[in-house]
Formats: sequence, C-alpha cells, structure tokens
Amino acid sequence: MSSSNNNPSTTSLSPASSNLASDLIWHKVLDDAEQLPEGRVTTASAGHKTIALSKFKNKITAMDNDCPHQKGPIGEGCIEEGMIRCPWHGWAFDAHSGKSPNLRVSLAVYPLEIRDDGVYVGMEAEQEHQETVSDIMVKTMINWGVDSVFGMVGHSNLGFADALRRQELKGNLTFYGVRHEGAASFAASAYGKLTGKPAVCFTIAGPGATNLYTGLWDAKVDRSPLLAITGQVDTQVMGTGNFQEVDLTAAFQSVAEFNHRVLADSKHAELMSRALKQAIINRTVSHLTLPDEVQTLPAHNEKPQQPQGRVADVEISPSVTSINAALILIKKAKRPVIIVGHGAKFSIDKIIALAEKINAPIATTFKGKGIIADSHPLACGVLGRSGTPIASWFMNSADLLIVLGASFAKHTGITPMKPIIQIDFDRLAIGKHHAVDVPIWGELAISTAILTEQLDKVADQGLQAEVAYRWSLWRAEKQSRLADPEVAGLSSIAVFDALTRLAPANAVMCVDVGNNAYSFGRYFESNQHDFLMSGYLGSIGFALPAAIGAKAAVKDSRPVIAVAGDGGIGQYLAEITTIVKYKLNIKLIIINNNEIGKISKEQKAGQFDVWSTAVLNPHFADFAASCGAWAKRVEHRDQLDDALKQAFSHPASAVVEIMTDVKLI
Repeated sequence: MSSSNNNPSTTSLSPASSNLASDLIWHKVLDDAEQLPEGRVTTASAGHKTIALSKFKNKITAMDNDCPHQKGPIGEGCIEEGMIRCPWHGWAFDAHSGKSPNLRVSLAVYPLEIRDDGVYVGMEAEQEHQETVSDIMVKTMINWGVDSVFGMVGHSNLGFADALRRQELKGNLTFYGVRHEGAASFAASAYGKLTGKPAVCFTIAGPGATNLYTGLWDAKVDRSPLLAITGQVDTQVMGTGNFQEVDLTAAFQSVAEFNHRVLADSKHAELMSRALKQAIINRTVSHLTLPDEVQTLPAHNEKPQQPQGRVADVEISPSVTSINAALILIKKAKRPVIIVGHGAKFSIDKIIALAEKINAPIATTFKGKGIIADSHPLACGVLGRSGTPIASWFMNSADLLIVLGASFAKHTGITPMKPIIQIDFDRLAIGKHHAVDVPIWGELAISTAILTEQLDKVADQGLQAEVAYRWSLWRAEKQSRLADPEVAGLSSIAVFDALTRLAPANAVMCVDVGNNAYSFGRYFESNQHDFLMSGYLGSIGFALPAAIGAKAAVKDSRPVIAVAGDGGIGQYLAEITTIVKYKLNIKLIIINNNEIGKISKEQKAGQFDVWSTAVLNPHFADFAASCGAWAKRVEHRDQLDDALKQAFSHPASAVVEIMTDVKLI
C-alpha cells in the first residue's frame, strides 16, 4: 500500500511533519486517518522501508519499526500511557518523539502529512541497488543455463531470494514457490532427469534444508544434475546452538558431491561455476549454503562467470580393441537383444539404427520405459518385475545381450547367464555387479554409431514377425483381464488401458511408486512419451512434484501427466495449490484403493499379517476442486473414458480420482 508524490498539497497533523525537505518521496501509508484507532500502533510500508504508525491523543506519528535491542517489530507492540512498548522485551519509546525515557536510545521519526486521499510519510529517496554477492551468483547460475528454481522463501534466505526476484522480473528465470521443500527437490530432480540440465531447489536454513534430503538422494542415485541452495544462520552465531542452526555442509556431505559454505571472502562466482560444473558433468547433486549476512554483501568488482571454456566435449569414443571384441560377438549372434536403460535416453536414435541394422529386439528397464515407442516393430516393452512377457521372452531366448545405459538392477533382472556387451559413459557402471564379456567405455551414441557402420545385417530376419506375434499374445491376455469382475472398484488394467487409448501421444508421464507403478509399467503402451520416476530410491510421493519440474522444463510444448496412488499423493497433496497458482496445465490421475497395496502384498508374501496399510483418504476430487482445479471422481468403468477426455481437453490443471480394487492389479 505505497505510492509516491514529490509535490504534495498537504495539511499538517503533527510537529513531526513541520520540517519537510522538498526532495522527500511521499508514500501513502493509510487511506484515511480514521483507519488507525486512538491508542493503537501498527506497521506500514513506505517504499521498501517498514515503519511503525502510532496514534496517541489524536496525533499520528511515523517512526522506525526496529527496536534497537533485537530489532523487535515496534508496530506489533502496544501503547501504555503514551509509551510504545516493543512486543518482544518491553523496551519503551515515547509515542510522539520516539525517545526512550530511561535508555540512551530513540527511534527515528519521519515527516507525516494528512491529505484528502490519505496519510503520507516522507522518506529520503532510496539509494540505487548495489550489486550483491547473491546477484553475482544468480547471474552466474543463469549463464550456466539454469532457468527454473523451486523452493520456499524464508527468513534466512531473503538476500538470495531478492536476487532471484530481480532476475525473474527480467525474464531470466522462473521461481516456483512450493508448499513443502521436499516437493522442491523432487521437482528439480525430475527436471534434470527429463532434460539432462540442472534446476535449483532453494530453502531456508534448518528444517527447510533438511526437508530437501529425500529429493536430493533421488537425484543422486538416479544420476540427475541438481543444485541445492540453502540459507544459513549468521556466521557469527554458528556453533552456538542458534535458532534453526544445522551444520548443513556436514548434513549434506553424503548426498552432495560438491558441498560448500559460502563465506564473505569466497570467490562467489567461481563457487557457483564449480557447483554447476560438477552437477552437469557428473550428473549429480551440488550444494551451496549461504549465511544470512553474506547474501547481501556488496559484490565490489566481482563479475558473473560464463561456462564457455569450462566444460570439455562430452563425446567419448570407445577403444578399437573393445569395438572389435563386440563386433565378433554380434556377428556370431543369431538372436541378439538390446536392453536400454534411462542412461540411453539421449542416444536412442543411434541405438535404434543399430537395432534395425542387426534386427535386434529392444527391451527397456522400467526407468527406461518410453525411450522407444512400443509401436516400433522391434520394441518389446519393459523387462523385469514391472514388465511385459514379451521382453522376458526375448531375453530368455537371446544368445547375446547388448546392454546400453542400464545398471543391472534386481528389479530389471538382466540375466548374467548370457553373453553380454555393456556400453556406458561411466566406467564404474560397467561390470558393476558381475563381469561382462565385452565392457565398452564410451558415449552411447558414438559407440553404437561405430558398431552400426561396421556391421552388416546379421540377425534373424524373422525376429520382427516374432515380436509382433508376442505382442498379439500379450494384448489378447490384457483383453482377457479386462473382463475380470470389478467388485470393490475398477481394475488397474482398465485404468491403464484407457490411458493408453486417451493420453496425449507425446505426454511426459510422471509415475509414483507402488502397485500403480507396477501396473503402469506392465499395461501402459508408450508412444512418444517420456517417463519420470523415483527409480533407485523408490520414494513415495514423487509423481506430483515431478510433474511440476517436468512442466517447468517443457512449458506449453508438451502435456504433462502425473499418475499417483492414494498413498503417494497424500504426501504432497497441498502441491495441487501450487499447480493452480502457477497455472501449470498438469493432469493428475489418482488411483484410490484406500490402501498401501504394495506393502499389503509384501506382508502376505512374507507370511506376515496385513497390518497398518489401510488409509483414510479425503474425497480427493472435492479437495482438488477446493484448490481451484477441475476435478472429477470415477467410481464405475463407464465413467472413465469421459472423465479422462474431459481432463485432457481442459485448458488448465485437472484431477481425475479413480476408485480401484486393490486386488485387481
């Protein structure tokens, strides 16, 4: 509630306004003098200055809002016998003069005028903003390609937040204020998984920073580039048990490969450059924590840095020896199968060219789902526990496995009993769990292009027909399962059959964990989709925050769909308000069976009693509608297609809650 006028026509109310300088900037602080009752003190804003307004004996006075003791908010105090008392420790100041009766301190009093349209306070013109350490670091961050920040603004990160605000006003980045810091780190992790570029998650010290931890580990184990920036208490009180003091460099040591506290005399732009370089090159987590007082230090002559000349070409050519060894195995193979993981995401065109050259079926890991469309004549779907019988058939009947960008997780179950060629850019990932026949260190696109160039068609020409036949068997099985009687709700296969038919062909699909994820991997047939999930960490609650990160990355160029179980969405349900606030056109599908069904299943498999897995859910559709989203609940199969069509055609955020039977997965 502030405005300015350099040439006021005024009526004086108090002596405080008698010595007025002509160069003051006048800010409207009340619409009417009667807004402030007699004997009351309140706070107001005059430009960027917060002041205390008091009214005593019908005279309004404007004075400093910061108590000299500990900067207590004077405007939140009270007036007792003409004295304003600070609400924190009771320091008293005269309501008209600002002087303390028994202390050698006083509060500055500012000129004040009452006009026809309100009450104005005169302030000296604000000094032009001087570039700070935070400004330099944020500009460096933008130069390295960061355009999205997810987080929460709070008392120990305000200096850095102000630097973010200035760059957002210039259109250089977008800030997404979330409702829980865990959603910020999940969103940043998903952004990195989708794009290969880092986003930033941003919090205060103490609990805000520790709330990031799960999402940071998700990024670390799934090799997603991410930068975490946290506020910190003042350096001078570190180690004293100060409010919200946590040693964040120690706390983040296990999760962040680059992990530093920013000091007053640090090379601030260089620290930011190194943090981002580490995140990008090693596809990992970097963390910088900034003490409160450091954030607003003047930058002096420090300049933002650029990435040019700091990152070498990422193309790694394999050795001639390893390529020759691979060629020998491939030429001998009659039934080679290619298995691709999430690490193959950005090389898939070259991999498909190799597969087509040698007529090799392609299976994916669950994390790699969607890297190749299931409609491709060589695609076999997902291999493993969340997979199709097609992929399992071809792995089991193969005489050679060519594994690209996958890490041999138990969930995938790549058999070590077949000859294996493994190609990866990460030397530590090669032969990680057991020896492979031909380990190749190299960038996937280059390595597969070299193999393709040196090979003739060597595989069985009938394999494509065999792939088609296996798909026909599996689709017939799925149709059979669709006929299963639904008593307690819809079956998962009905949900994912409908999504296969109706979801936009190029959507980014963000998946939670649990039975809903298993069914998704098995039943949903991919087209030009990308899939994001919490892979190795397997963290519940991932889907909706991930969709926020994905939407920040693709903006309006692609649809984004989140698929979550009731257990997962319950953890980040408030983020529905985030997608509504920022007008993020995200479609959220909630599979509600009133149970943490995956855990019930594991209890039964382990011969335990089913215990404490039932959940009490709200009416999710009603909740979403109360947040401002379009929402509908589906209770019968004949409602499903219509609800999904309406959601996908709706021009803004939409939620479809589907009541399902936990037994029909």
